[in-house]
Amino acid sequence: MKRIIYIILFLLFLLTACNGKKETYRYTINSIYEVNGRQGICVEGDYYWVSGSKSLTKYNKNWEIVKENNDPFKGYDIEVNHIGDIDIYNNELYVGVEYFLDGVGSNIQVAVYDGDTLELKRVFPFKSDTGQLECSGVAVDYDLKIVYLSSWIDDESSNYLYMYNLDSGDYIGKLLMNNSPKWIQGVAYYNGDLFITCDDGDADNEEADNMYRIKVDRDAFSGIVIKEKSFIEVIKQGEIEGLSFDKTNNQFLLLYNRGARIVLGMPVGFYDGYESEIHEVFVFDLK
Repeated sequence: MKRIIYIILFLLFLLTACNGKKETYRYTINSIYEVNGRQGICVEGDYYWVSGSKSLTKYNKNWEIVKENNDPFKGYDIEVNHIGDIDIYNNELYVGVEYFLDGVGSNIQVAVYDGDTLELKRVFPFKSDTGQLECSGVAVDYDLKIVYLSSWIDDESSNYLYMYNLDSGDYIGKLLMNNSPKWIQGVAYYNGDLFITCDDGDADNEEADNMYRIKVDRDAFSGIVIKEKSFIEVIKQGEIEGLSFDKTNNQFLLLYNRGARIVLGMPVGFYDGYESEIHEVFVFDLK
């Protein structure tokens, strides 16, 4: 009997190991770049885009600034003051814009900007009765033509990703994240999976923030959340932000802030040794 139990346990171990190897990527740090912007990162072709709370910046492949927009809220019909994580598709930037103050969001907009001029082109009709109370990030599923919106607020609304049709801008529904972590900072789509970054570490105790992978059940409008990685490689623990996958170079990009104390999602003072907040993109080779 004991032998049978040992065999069963061994087979379960092999099954778990094989599944983990099949479903998990390996991340090897390649390079680090300081950027202008503390919110989001995305990549398409030979260009990178970085969002600040009130800015958009385009970089070339050498991380040299190509274009900046420090007045991105021109053209809105309602008051907005904050940009979150961003994504790019066919040289159009998809941006979550809102009015954000002391941890509370309002006037949420799904905005599309030109990838070259960084000027506002159009805005999706936001559906206000979905339960979404904040927009921390945007991801484009280029296979199914879906735009996903994440919420940072630590309540029931952040258990969902909110979905819009990429072509029409119409609201589709919301995807339930089973075992959802809190304080979601960004969302990205890559090879059939969704990934979210969460500010769930403790910078005061040098505890790393984490990224999670969502195995999506398209028919059920739900997904199982699996921990993907803890970012122990960063220079100093701070606040994790947006993320992006570079399909051309098979790389993963992560935006991380350090130096500022964060209270209710907003920088309030600095840690010892810092006089300003530093924003860095960590580039990982992906296998």
